[in-house]
Amino acid sequence: MRFLPVILLLIMACSSSEKTGISTGTWRAVLELQGQELPFTFDLEKKEDQYVAWIRNGQERLYLDEVEVTADSISMNVHIFDAVFKAAIKGGELEGLFIIQYADNYRVPFRATHGADYRFAPTDTTASVVDFSGKYAVQFFNETNTVNALGIITQKGNYAEGTFLTPTGDYRYLEGNVVNDTLWLSGFDGNHLYIFNAVKSGDTLSGIHWLGKSRNRKWTGVKDDLAKPPASESLTYLKEGSTTLEFTFPDVNGNPVSLQDERFKNKVVVVQILGSWCPNCMDETRFLTEWYPKNKDRGIEIIGLAYEQKADFDYASGRVKKMKEKLNVPYDILIAGTNANASETLPALNRVIAFPTTIFVGKDGQVKHIHTGFSGPGTGVYYEQQQERFNEVVNMLLNSR
Repeated sequence: MRFLPVILLLIMACSSSEKTGISTGTWRAVLELQGQELPFTFDLEKKEDQYVAWIRNGQERLYLDEVEVTADSISMNVHIFDAVFKAAIKGGELEGLFIIQYADNYRVPFRATHGADYRFAPTDTTASVVDFSGKYAVQFFNETNTVNALGIITQKGNYAEGTFLTPTGDYRYLEGNVVNDTLWLSGFDGNHLYIFNAVKSGDTLSGIHWLGKSRNRKWTGVKDDLAKPPASESLTYLKEGSTTLEFTFPDVNGNPVSLQDERFKNKVVVVQILGSWCPNCMDETRFLTEWYPKNKDRGIEIIGLAYEQKADFDYASGRVKKMKEKLNVPYDILIAGTNANASETLPALNRVIAFPTTIFVGKDGQVKHIHTGFSGPGTGVYYEQQQERFNEVVNMLLNSR
């Protein structure tokens, strides 16, 4: 009988060990920034011996397949981005940090609760609340700058989705709720952290936009069913006297590639300026990845010029290789520099103002058209118009001598 306590301890230890770990299913996560809370949800699943997760933003599902779980902790690399969640498991709670690894000291407090499935408030699609739905002519502004945009908000009860289209791209998938007559929207795309709020007076919205750890600005929107996206085909252009681009950059394996290479002669070439850190660039890359195999035999090539967060070639090529692998990119992407020095590497352009920027080169080697930004699938009909415009430009160039 004197051995019974030892046996009981062993049984209890085994039982305790079996109960450690993490619960699968839906989690409500919160990132703490600038005195605000950015909520989003994710779904955790275990496939055989491997955990995977999906971050939810409205209609988007961002797949995470690099998830490591121990008895008391979880680590989730965020898709193709150089970012990670690290948290302690405390029963049905997670507590830790979201870390952007390429930036100095970019750590945001992170917590999550298992079983909760809402953003700012439990969803009630029949709730009678202030109606924010519609199209808005929007201005974002601070002490030094004003940006015009198109805002689109859809709402059912207290549940809302939306996006904003700016001259340099869109804010992708935003999701949230109306709480106490205030609209709250948030977006977490793996690299960017956004919170928007607004109150409504008549047909006018006014609120605050929080961006990441430290930036914020005010915004207003006037309801306008005829509002259009800002112009995006005149911000970047060739300097006077320039007709083409001249560059030679290494591919991910270090081999030099030039726009003047033989394989590009007498072809239409789409030059995509991008970064693996840029979610809008990923929207365009997904489109081009599907489009290129269907059209390459028509006499067209695509070259990506990647501008990464660090100048180190091994780091940059590693990020781009991961992006190409995750997205199955079928065209060459060159390591062109950092996002900070993009304009310096392409001196024929007035400036590189947006990622992505898409440059269309004709069969004669001359630049014919430049488009800044990309209206992705989160913009609905404007994504369709973006694709139509892309095909219109390509067809025009293919039909030219």
